Amino acid sequence: MENETEVSETIIDEVPSIGAPSLKAGIEAILLVVDEPVNAITLAQITNSPEIEVLKTLKSIQKEFDSREGGITLREIAGGWRFYTNEHSGEVVERFLKDGQTARLTQASLETLAVIAYKQPVSRGRVAAIRGVNVDGVVRTLLNRGLIEEAGSDNESQAVLYKTTPYFLERVGIANLDELPPVADYLPNMAALDSIIDESII
Repeated sequence: MENETEVSETIIDEVPSIGAPSLKAGIEAILLVVDEPVNAITLAQITNSPEIEVLKTLKSIQKEFDSREGGITLREIAGGWRFYTNEHSGEVVERFLKDGQTARLTQASLETLAVIAYKQPVSRGRVAAIRGVNVDGVVRTLLNRGLIEEAGSDNESQAVLYKTTPYFLERVGIANLDELPPVADYLPNMAALDSIIDESII
């Protein structure tokens, strides 16, 4: 009996941790930060859980959000899952995105916008490498406010590139990007910086 107990404890110890208080909590946390729908297989791999359990949990979360009639819903789209605003709350979201443009940008948004302005066209990964933090949420904010836009994709990595918009020039009060103040005096050698950044995101 003692040997059986030891074996059982060893097996339990070897079970990978979900990395969250529960499978539901882990899935919700992941879905809150994704930029595009994520499939059940990926969620299963990340949470170290069986795919069938992940699917059951996704359905449960979806049912829970639908029953509470809140502003958020969970949808399965394009083979993946993602949180979306409820269509019944579309009017207030649209009003926020329009009227909210008059609100001041956060320090993080300003820093990210500055990097894009001076390094454009530039990918999110490159901006994140320069700032040293994840910039996904900030980039979405800048896109929603019309300050930046997509500018194709990188030939090698296929990553989406971003650039500033005419609205950005209008808000800054300049006619073109050439009028941006020089920053060379405040930064290290740009060639050396680019080299460091390239190495960090390979």
